[in-house]
Amino acid sequence: MTRPVMITGAAGQLGYELQRTAPHGMPLIAVDIAQLDLTNAPAVDAFIAEHQPGVIINGAAYTAVDKAEEQPVIAKAVNVTAAGSLSTSALRHGARLIQISTDFVFGGASVLPWTPRDVTAPESVYGRTKCDGEQAVLSILGDDALVIRTAWLYSAHGGNFVKTMLRLMNERDEVRVIADQIGTPTWANSLARTVWAAAAQPGVSGVLHWTDAGVASWYDFAVAIQEEALTRRLLTRAVPVRAIPTTEYPTPARRPSFSVLDKSDTVSALGVTPTHWRANLRLMLDELANA
Repeated sequence: MTRPVMITGAAGQLGYELQRTAPHGMPLIAVDIAQLDLTNAPAVDAFIAEHQPGVIINGAAYTAVDKAEEQPVIAKAVNVTAAGSLSTSALRHGARLIQISTDFVFGGASVLPWTPRDVTAPESVYGRTKCDGEQAVLSILGDDALVIRTAWLYSAHGGNFVKTMLRLMNERDEVRVIADQIGTPTWANSLARTVWAAAAQPGVSGVLHWTDAGVASWYDFAVAIQEEALTRRLLTRAVPVRAIPTTEYPTPARRPSFSVLDKSDTVSALGVTPTHWRANLRLMLDELANA
């Protein structure tokens, strides 16, 4: 009998898409905070001992980037301590762990996409705790661990930049969007399919990167959202989208100015090909329009 796959953070964007895209017949154990407190190590170990998952996909995280600056203890508990507890229990019960991480582990200036081998230098509490979580997983599990970093995630489920832009464009006469932070929008459905491809290949370990293809600023992303939403009648009018620098929109947490991730190792290891972010944006907005 196939051992089940355990998905943490089941109510989040990625958790939702992992359940939707799971291979046919794959037994799943999908948990969120209501079912299992990942910061409670004995409870985590008892749960894994009872359910005996073969693979654990840790999509749970404290992702409130600005709030984390005020709540570093909670962010550390979820992003570091819980990742360590899952890893320890995975080792004890013979499970493989796939840890989902973030572009926020990088900082400083770059003009080339970040590779998995580049030195991390997080500039926020969120980034530091996710980076420390990676290290906990890799140090405990070694070759039985896989870390997949991603960036700029959105989906039709949950809160995200796309849905925020649609709301603001509907409510306001103009929107102002940062134009000097560069990355790659990534549909959570695309990430989920890549995670499943990784889960099917037990020999793949270490650190990989995955986003959709292409590069954009938040301003570019917002302009595309409006254009595509208008054609689907998700918006009834166009409003001016104003490009602004980061300095005009200060936030408690520092964001990476350049967080494009190099996916070539992932393409080679898993045989997957990224789709351009704008094509996936269309698919997500089709889903919203048909809902």
